[in-house]
Amino acid sequence: MSTPLIELELSLQASIGAVVIGVRPIIRALTIAIVARGHVLVQGVPGLGKTLLSKSLAGALGGRFKRVQGTSDLMPADIIGVHIFDNARGQFEFRRGPLFTDVLLFDEINRTGPKTQSALLEAMEERQVSVDREVYPLPEEFLVIATQNPREFEGTYPLPESQLDRFMMRLTLPYLSREHELDVLARYGRVDAAGPQQSVPATTTQSIAAARLSTEQVHVSPELSAYVLDIAKASREHEQLSLGLSTRGTLALLRAARISAGLNGAEFVSPDDVKSVAPLVLPHRLILSAEAVLDGVGEQEVVARLLEQVTAPR
Repeated sequence: MSTPLIELELSLQASIGAVVIGVRPIIRALTIAIVARGHVLVQGVPGLGKTLLSKSLAGALGGRFKRVQGTSDLMPADIIGVHIFDNARGQFEFRRGPLFTDVLLFDEINRTGPKTQSALLEAMEERQVSVDREVYPLPEEFLVIATQNPREFEGTYPLPESQLDRFMMRLTLPYLSREHELDVLARYGRVDAAGPQQSVPATTTQSIAAARLSTEQVHVSPELSAYVLDIAKASREHEQLSLGLSTRGTLALLRAARISAGLNGAEFVSPDDVKSVAPLVLPHRLILSAEAVLDGVGEQEVVARLLEQVTAPR
């Protein structure tokens, strides 16, 4: 059975997959984020195609793409914009920064200082920017894809909890399999190759709206909602966590599970749908206790324990 939601993913898989090879699970996760109006944090070593993936996504959505490089001296005005005096008009004019786009790639976001990181909070949550008591709306489908370096790298600043919580999910871009990497070498390995080209726009605002509408037809039972809340409660009381799942995170988990169920052609959300998206939605929101860090416990490990600990409804 085909639905607008499934058709949206197929379209994105075909469009982005024609340019970026071997990332089908990542494209599915991005489909969930687009439908849920969520932002995405991407981890991965340099050279795996994070920028190409973001550009291809913007092209597939038919939207504008802009890129910001995170540095220690980057200021909020560099991404939001500034007021410049227009001599001809005799007044100040607001020159918009790269934040005003459809898809924003914020590369190495944790190389910027806390002040600049905080400039994204209003944009990511309310899709607007306030400058000098004026409010400037952002595009309706505004999406942030940010990349992050490991915290132990020199010159990085850990993202604050409020910033992390605004990312719907965190994805890890792995090394390609041998088969996929051979495909990359065959396709782009020529000396005079122009390099990967952007994908042809594959979808429209109307098709995204239709996908969201079809997601509303996926039933969420009271028992399933209670299950999601039980996971959140268990995280808040877990001995290895100093900060558990927020209400925003709980909503993100339920929405992602609902969209995932719809992508699988299901008419209702099951606990398996929740478990399938939990490793994407939960880990970056959880703050480990000092004891857990010393013991070498990872966030993914805690998420696995939470899912084992909480009894799923039948």
